[in-house]
Order: sequence, then structure tokens, then C-alpha cells
Amino acid sequence: MTTANQGDIVVGVDHSAVSVAALRWAAAEAAESGRRVVALRAWTFEPVYDLGAAVAGTPETVADRERRQLDEVVGEVRAEHPGVAIRAELAEHSATVALEEASKTAAMLVLGSHGRGRLLKLLVGSVAEHCLREASCPVVVIPARTVPEPEKETAATPEPAGTYYPGPLL
Repeated sequence: MTTANQGDIVVGVDHSAVSVAALRWAAAEAAESGRRVVALRAWTFEPVYDLGAAVAGTPETVADRERRQLDEVVGEVRAEHPGVAIRAELAEHSATVALEEASKTAAMLVLGSHGRGRLLKLLVGSVAEHCLREASCPVVVIPARTVPEPEKETAATPEPAGTYYPGPLL
């Protein structure tokens, strides 16, 4: 679980450009308010449901990959906001569980919206929808439309070019 303190801004960071935009927003907010930021990435190892986890091999391999990717994103945002304390944290849970738990001790929760799904999910995404209903602190949702198109395109390939991905199972 996250070790956020009262007053920390917790940001859900996944593999999307809009979550990086959420982290940037949180860092700017922290610079103004004097708060610290916790960049939280949730992950699970479920090879039965996730082909990427099955190919990765072990939970340690998945955790190492998630840590590297999170550290890279946090490093970029730290460079843009050198006066802000940003801590990267992994949680081995679903995103909804990890973020809801983190909200219990956070000043605010910041999420990016993917805009997938139906009705409210169409506007904010299923994780954001869950957090809007269940979080114990205020929730800020950064809309996907705020991310410039070139960033959306480059964020679509977070893995190195040499990574193997099997084709679809027919």
C-alpha cells in the first residue's frame, strides 16, 4: 500500500500520456501549495488474463519493468519541477484498490481520464469513475483532451523496440 501522508497529492500513473499530464498537473499544484507528490503505479501479475505478464515470466520481472517505467516518468517531471518532492511508489494491487486505499491519507487524488467505456466511463474512465465514487479525499480528473496529439502518439509505445509481443490468439 501507499505510504502517503496527510497533505500529499497522490497521482495514479499508468502507461498513458494523460497520466503523465496528471503528474505534471500535480507537481505544479504541489509547487504552489508546498505539498509533496506520490506517483503511484498499481500493477498485478495475472498471466491467465494478461498475455504481457505471461510473456514476462515472473512477478519480479513485471515489477522491475513497472519500476523502471515509473522512475523514468517521475524523473522527467522532477526535472521540470526541481523544487517539488516527488516519490515513486508501486502497489501490487488493482488500480482501483490501490488508489482508493491511498485516498484515505491523501490531501487529493489526481488521475488522468482515458475516456473509454459507456456514459460516465466515456467521460472519465472506469478507474476514475470508481475513485470519484469511493475516494476519501477530493479527486481531480485531468481530461484526455488536454494532452497534445504528438504526446498521445509517442506514449502509445512505452516499451523498447526489441520487446517481443506475440500476435493475437485466434
